[in-house]
Amino acid sequence: MLGLGGIARKLLGSSNDRLVRRHRSQIEAIAALEDDYSKLSDAEIRGKTAEFKAQLASGKTVNDLLVPAFALVREASKRTLGMRHFDVQMIGGIVLNSGAIAEMKTGEGKTLVATLAVYLNALEEKGVHVVTVNDYLASRDAEEMGRLYRALGLTTGVIVHGMSDAQRRAAYACDVTYGTNNELGFDYLRDNMKYERAQMVQRGHHYAIVDEVDSILIDEARTPLIISGPLDDRSDLYKTIDGFIPALNAEDFELDEKQRAVTFTEGGTEKLERMLEEAGHLQGASLYDIENVAIVHHVNNALKAHTLFQRDKDYIVRNDEVVIIDEFTGRMMPGRRFSEGLHQALEAKEGVTIQPENQTLASITFQNYFRMYKKLSGMTGTAQTEAAEFGDIYGLDVIEVPTNLPIARIDEDDEVYRTFDEKFAAISAEIREAHSRGQPILVGTTSIEKSELLAERLKRDGLKDFHVLNARHHEQEAYIVAQAGVPGAVTIATNMAGRGTDIQLGGNPQMRIGMELKDMPEGPERDQREAAIRADVKRLKEQAIANGGLYVLATERHESRRIDNQLRGRSGRQGDPGRSKFYLSLQDDLMRIFGSDRMDGMLQKLGLKEGEAIVHPWINKALERAQKKVEARNFDIRKNLLKYDDVMNDQRRVIFDQRVELMEANPEEVSETTEDMRHETIDNLVRRHIPERTYAEQWTTEALRDDTRQILNLDLPVVDWAKEEGVAEDDIRERMTAAADAHIADKRQRFGADVMTYVERSVVLQTIDALWREHLVNLDHLRSVIGFRGYAQRDPLNEYKSEAFELFQSMLGNMRERVTTQLMQVEIVRPEDAQMDLRPPEVEGHHVDATTGEDEFGNGGERMTANFTPAAADGLRVDPNDPSTWGQVGRNEPCPCGSGKKFKHCHGAYA
Repeated sequence: MLGLGGIARKLLGSSNDRLVRRHRSQIEAIAALEDDYSKLSDAEIRGKTAEFKAQLASGKTVNDLLVPAFALVREASKRTLGMRHFDVQMIGGIVLNSGAIAEMKTGEGKTLVATLAVYLNALEEKGVHVVTVNDYLASRDAEEMGRLYRALGLTTGVIVHGMSDAQRRAAYACDVTYGTNNELGFDYLRDNMKYERAQMVQRGHHYAIVDEVDSILIDEARTPLIISGPLDDRSDLYKTIDGFIPALNAEDFELDEKQRAVTFTEGGTEKLERMLEEAGHLQGASLYDIENVAIVHHVNNALKAHTLFQRDKDYIVRNDEVVIIDEFTGRMMPGRRFSEGLHQALEAKEGVTIQPENQTLASITFQNYFRMYKKLSGMTGTAQTEAAEFGDIYGLDVIEVPTNLPIARIDEDDEVYRTFDEKFAAISAEIREAHSRGQPILVGTTSIEKSELLAERLKRDGLKDFHVLNARHHEQEAYIVAQAGVPGAVTIATNMAGRGTDIQLGGNPQMRIGMELKDMPEGPERDQREAAIRADVKRLKEQAIANGGLYVLATERHESRRIDNQLRGRSGRQGDPGRSKFYLSLQDDLMRIFGSDRMDGMLQKLGLKEGEAIVHPWINKALERAQKKVEARNFDIRKNLLKYDDVMNDQRRVIFDQRVELMEANPEEVSETTEDMRHETIDNLVRRHIPERTYAEQWTTEALRDDTRQILNLDLPVVDWAKEEGVAEDDIRERMTAAADAHIADKRQRFGADVMTYVERSVVLQTIDALWREHLVNLDHLRSVIGFRGYAQRDPLNEYKSEAFELFQSMLGNMRERVTTQLMQVEIVRPEDAQMDLRPPEVEGHHVDATTGEDEFGNGGERMTANFTPAAADGLRVDPNDPSTWGQVGRNEPCPCGSGKKFKHCHGAYA
């Protein structure tokens, strides 16, 4: 029976329905232009683009041009792609242009929908970014849709892994740029490590359309993007600590699977302390003494590696490497690494080569990266379940766009069994039955382990004709998924493998042609074979429809309803028939961790026999409630992480904006900046040793003289000045300032104004970078302990904001002093024989999960030079014999003296 809300929706429609209806008049206006635009020549269509740009320049807005621009894109698409935008796709384009999320079912043509809003906003000539989940989709969409944009007179670029800075700069300069979220975010971070404005590749953040927006802005956004550099090798310590963990018993630690957390018990701590003391690794009496902070970090990671992470589920071992498995797609993530020493702990556990740890040099979360865009929109098949998060974090509304044809898929109630074995027996029987009647079936699993268990079960039961699509065999992923709609096909896939590739009933003719005829030259024979393949696909499609369409069988519920909906959505494309069903057991993770412990006993009391299932809509509702609880908890975690990152983001913007301003500043502005820093440093020196309202006898003038020598590189008679009758601190400050200014003026005259400006700019930028890196480490340490303030009834977030601000202020003070010291000491020499490689050390890109520690940046060995230091090109040289000319030297870089040692083991060694 409908409630009042249900009755109102039935009579008046939902707010979403009313919003969609509101766009009908625009759709009709676009359709009215179709005949006129069909008469335009190709050249006239390109000319329309220039006409629209002129109208924008004269004061019109993109919304004023929506109707004619969309009509033009539809006409150009018919000519170049052979595809005409449906009316519902026009609605999707309007939603995207409004800065909202268009929820469109699988197969509704989201890639084509994006072209409407992309073209309209590209007319402003500020660049439009289309964000995809992987390089394959970025390249594919840029190539296919690029034909359409070229016909409209726009340029298209694509950003993929492995491109040079020059190639990236050219791609970002295009009207439309396709790229992955990782590549775009990483380019932003690298740009803010450059030393010249001309070397930056991005030109701003005007408008972005995010494809698979739920995956990128929800799943991927749990993890910050990080640039890091290597630290010291500590592989022996990892191996030693790892050896202690197998000696622990279950009572030595407490495991919480729901929170994915594990902690030592008091007895376990005492046992570990004894083992560490015997091995000579414990300093003091307790493991938690301040001297043992690093050891605590190592033992906690080792315990996590042994208890929370399972081989062949969370990771696999291949070619002497621990390779992460993506929890959402089940794919291998080669090169991605868990952060903060966890990956090294896993390598020690598995006995493979231990790679060195890294230090964070720059980082940003995807929430804060994408919130930089002046206008943001997205599209996906599954966003409604996360609508609250999209609204709260990004200010994005979710609008459900109606399908072109009614959905004919039948979603059946879940079947719940008591045990894994009973469930797998039922699944095997159902797959074999569907296969025998010729119905294509897609089987969704949650891990590699379960997909292989199911494959073994099917073989044992006599079915051998199937594909297993998981992280171990993903080379032909897109092709296998595209052919999963062939009658009788059985495809076992981990979660959302092949996302972005439609499953067409009968198979994908284009992919079959590309695969089967790849070596056949153009000609009549090839045309004949192509026609035969298309005819065969058409016959197979009719057969698949007659057999009931694609059957999606899921072997488990995911903790997010959205992932389940994504799997269901693979069936029922464009009005095709289809069916979906979930098979569950009480031993599934979701049921076991979040379900009721009494359910098993209750089902037995009700007389549920072995091999029988319980099927009831109430079960579905109970599971949905459990999933909602998990989703709400995960949202709270992400929201809390973002609150902390917002603190750093405010500081990051200040630092990055200062860097850009400095790179764009003219010589006079650069000199004024360093002069202000110098004068403030002198003010602080005087205040430190000559406090206000004190007598001359209370002044520490000898210490002031020593600090003046060290910081200003000046030997001034400060002690004598202080003895003069009637002298005040202002007099001393003015004399010190005059002497320092004269010293810099002398250098400017000797080196030349241009060279000195270059040196000043370089020193300030390098100092900002070095101190910002130290500041990031300090903030990480602060984050790790700030939670304990809650025990003192103080809000950890407020405490973090307050202390982070103090650290930032301290960093700025250190920057002024360090810049002044270097500029006062620097000497530039030009010996012909001094040849020195000034390239900075290589760095790596990572995408690290703040809650699980998972590194999600592809090819995490992506090594690249982060900074551009063109000193050698300008004829400047560093004197190996004069440390004052070396500038900022990284602790792990070769020592500039030429000894061949690392700086930290040579001139950078601590006294």
